Amino acid sequence: MAKDLIVFGEDWGGLPSSTQHLIRQVMLKADRKVIWINSIGLRKPRFSRKDLGRLWQKITASSTAVDHAQSDDLLLPDRQKFQVINPKTIPVPEGRFQRQLAAQLLVWQIKPVMRRMGIKHPILWTSLPTAVDVAGRLGESALVYYCCDDFSALTGVDHQVVRQRECQLAQQAELILAASASLYQKFPPLKTQLISHGVDYTLFATPCNRASDLPDDNRPIAGYYGSISDWLDFALLEQVIQSLPDWHFVFIGEQHVDCSSLTKYPNVHFLGRRAHHQLPSYVQHWTASLLPFVDNAQIRACNPLKLREYLAAGKPIVSTCFPALKEYQDHISQVETPPQMVTALNDARHHTIPSHARSAVAAESWQSRAELLSTYLEAL
Repeated sequence: MAKDLIVFGEDWGGLPSSTQHLIRQVMLKADRKVIWINSIGLRKPRFSRKDLGRLWQKITASSTAVDHAQSDDLLLPDRQKFQVINPKTIPVPEGRFQRQLAAQLLVWQIKPVMRRMGIKHPILWTSLPTAVDVAGRLGESALVYYCCDDFSALTGVDHQVVRQRECQLAQQAELILAASASLYQKFPPLKTQLISHGVDYTLFATPCNRASDLPDDNRPIAGYYGSISDWLDFALLEQVIQSLPDWHFVFIGEQHVDCSSLTKYPNVHFLGRRAHHQLPSYVQHWTASLLPFVDNAQIRACNPLKLREYLAAGKPIVSTCFPALKEYQDHISQVETPPQMVTALNDARHHTIPSHARSAVAAESWQSRAELLSTYLEAL
């Protein structure tokens, strides 16, 4: 019988993460109950409007949030077997007393839900190193660490604290899952498995209608979706935008940094956040998909979900260089300078991604990733 799961991840909702995709699929594959713990954070809140607003939202949210789970793109088949908890705890506690108190607060909130759902001896899964203090307190049968990011290079993280927690977690975990080859190399090979990201191929490859707010004046469009953060190469983008005034440049996602260097151009459009299921109506109808990242440790360790989604959609991809592209390098225009990106975009007006490249990612569905994951979980 498949073991139930307690999962520490990001907030359930919004654009689905790899953790959300995988957990949903392992639920579909086997009869499991899941308690999902919304983010307990990777840094202490700062005295800013954004952080204080998020802290207030956390404090005032109900302890359980089934409606929140139901509003997401990834609807679950049996909501009686899936529960979301909005935890009230101390963000990134420091010192022995704070850590014990924060862990006990989480246990007090989780155990009643476990009793109500009839969950005993679950697998404890965490995508956040800061959840390590809960390990051993919930009667779990095994501890799994799913590592998708190089937290030592991630912006907005208390690096020293998170690095220490991750080392402790790597020692305690029975199984470590790494989302990229560079992350895999960080951990003991005897208990580490590589699980690259998958793709919802059907969603992105099935033709759909054009989004009503996508520019539609027969001019070419270069598009990007995802978090708009400091890992985007704004200097590169600005020079390319200046060189291609006859192109539209469309950015979809939540803005976390100042984008005024780009918004001053009339051919640049920031459309805001869109639901995951809406993204094909954009990417299928623009001319080229962009991955315009800076070169840093975080990007060198990343394995972006959008890479395989872009491939499934069939539009040419123009990207700066980073290791995760290697598997698909024959189907991606890799650039390092503004003139190279300008040339690649102009070439994209006359090309599409070959059908055999799209077929390759069709075999990399989240279902296939979950089948592999299930074999690892069943061995615990």
